[in-house]
Amino acid sequence: MTAALEVQGLRIDFGGAPVVDGVSMSVARGECVAIVGESGAGKSLTARALLGLTPANARVRFDRLVVDGTDVAGFGERRWRSLRGAGIALVSQDALVSLDPLQRVGSEIAEPLRIHGVVSGRAALRERVQEMLHRVWMPDAVRRARQYPHELSGGLRQRALIASAIAAEPAVLIADEPTTALDATVQARILSLLRDIADAGTAIVFISHDFAAVRRIADRVLVMRDGVVVESGPVAEVLESPRHEYTRQLIAATVHEPRVSSAEAVSPLLVATGATKTFGALAAVREASFAVHEGRTLGIVGESGSGKTTLARMIVGVERPDDGALRWIGERRVQLVHQNPLGAFDPRWTIGRSLREALAAGGVPRARRAARVVQLLAEVDLDPVLATRRPLALSGGQRQRAAIARALAAEPEVLVLDEPVSALDPSVRERVLHLLLRLQRERRLTMIFVSHDLDVVGAVADEVLVMQDGVIVEQGAVADVFASPQHPFTQELLEANGSVSP
Repeated sequence: MTAALEVQGLRIDFGGAPVVDGVSMSVARGECVAIVGESGAGKSLTARALLGLTPANARVRFDRLVVDGTDVAGFGERRWRSLRGAGIALVSQDALVSLDPLQRVGSEIAEPLRIHGVVSGRAALRERVQEMLHRVWMPDAVRRARQYPHELSGGLRQRALIASAIAAEPAVLIADEPTTALDATVQARILSLLRDIADAGTAIVFISHDFAAVRRIADRVLVMRDGVVVESGPVAEVLESPRHEYTRQLIAATVHEPRVSSAEAVSPLLVATGATKTFGALAAVREASFAVHEGRTLGIVGESGSGKTTLARMIVGVERPDDGALRWIGERRVQLVHQNPLGAFDPRWTIGRSLREALAAGGVPRARRAARVVQLLAEVDLDPVLATRRPLALSGGQRQRAAIARALAAEPEVLVLDEPVSALDPSVRERVLHLLLRLQRERRLTMIFVSHDLDVVGAVADEVLVMQDGVIVEQGAVADVFASPQHPFTQELLEANGSVSP
């Protein structure tokens, strides 16, 4: 097969410090090559170097870089612009940021067609835009073309971004974490679409930290760590028989067996009966009935818009049901851990100050707060020195653990966690999950864990609620529901997650 992309000896450094060191690969037409690794591994910088899009203060060197038959050595920005879109294109993780918020979807897709002279004339452009939207399985394509990005769901925005990227029929498509923030079923559709694009003759470089996604789409895989490729080969070979210890750690962090709960009877702490919440004409949660048991973890799963976050907010007390009831058995202290700790912390305050504020709200005397901050950080496996730093100075995993520490400051009996690990790398996510399980044992916590990741829910939850369009369509012990799903939507979720055979 002819190589559509060839790179040899790629090196990137900032101020003499190498962040990518000696990366080499080739990608044939019709082939998908994945680059996996954790944040900071250098995979996204590698991808952007292939597009000539590295930061201005980066020094980029390579022995050879050929894109669609063009040697790009010595290319300036003007020559790169002529190549981007027509020879090589990018699909990034955040479609809402990547798409122009002031431009309609149809105009966004038409732009590369006009720039590269692929199609001219209003009627021909409109016809080609519709063709691209149909190619990415965009429902109601005529109406979607007239809409703005904010009017589309995450999955539809990602399809629009892919349509724009492939409009000028580039030989190479760089997909940088294109499915990380998407629900399991939407993710499965986008991965299937990308595989179809590869099968049609496009060379795809797929950047991800998700081995399940790599298994679905890629032919070969490169594993990066600290800017270096530590292992590479055919996907089946690397995933089934990894040679490098780092690869084995990454794979182990993405596969969990569903948790088997103790058969011991426990008392309910919370009983919901027909709880309903509407916003205008939209019923976000409809007649939800379930129980949360002491010392156990209840998982709540479903796609975006299924009502799971609204249900969690009712459990915390931020929202009140319009009908039905959520009844706590006795007085209970409940704390929420947000999905995005960077947004939940005051960026101007140090972590220590945020923890002291939480302790003050919980009634801890001022004289005891400094020592208690040290204890809380130690409890979540953080160095006490981090108390002096602001949230931006911490990694994603450190911020999430700090958010858990702040929630624990109030000595809660119940933790409600809304997508607490969705943005974390596999090994960091694994450490946070182990931390939560340890805290549950030591503090006898009851937890409600909201997620769209069934593998994660299976690892931590005893029981699970499956939500679709505001309705609980299935519930029961995690092991039972995962082993023998009864509702078609649960079956679809598990198939999309790779938890059962399609």
